Amino acid sequence: MLNELKSMKNNQVWELVEPHKSQKLVGLKWVFKTKKDKDGRIERFKAGLVAKGFTQREGIDYIEMFPLVSTKDSFVIIMALVAHYDLHLPQMDVKTVFLNGELKEENFIRQPEGFAKEGKDHMVCKLGKAIYGLKQASKRWYFKFHQTVSSYGFEENIADQCIYLKKCGS
Repeated sequence: MLNELKSMKNNQVWELVEPHKSQKLVGLKWVFKTKKDKDGRIERFKAGLVAKGFTQREGIDYIEMFPLVSTKDSFVIIMALVAHYDLHLPQMDVKTVFLNGELKEENFIRQPEGFAKEGKDHMVCKLGKAIYGLKQASKRWYFKFHQTVSSYGFEENIADQCIYLKKCGS
């Protein structure tokens, strides 16, 4: 739990603000997972703080949402090209991925239960970045990712928005 809250603090996910009577708070809950190694032995325990996205109101708490997923055809074509030309295909995992997506909408949550700031426990958190469970979290991450890879000269494929290309040479 402390690691999750530390990640949120490091990413400046929220700021404490005074609550307003008309404010609707998005619900929160802790989700716990057991991470196992390849032999099935418990490696560590993991806790995640997630929003109860089903409590959000369309047009108020979020404008639109969309999960971008590459098509199966794109995946098969890329794998075939990698195999045929014996290419190296790097991959990466972005830790706390959604915490990088900047919110445009105003969303408020209660301070996480058991972790309210002493003397300020009446205050609420105004989200500046997305957290897991928000309806718009994947969209906000996509915009951040697009902005970043585009700055390195990659271009979005018109047939599949999840595929980025960078032309090298002539």
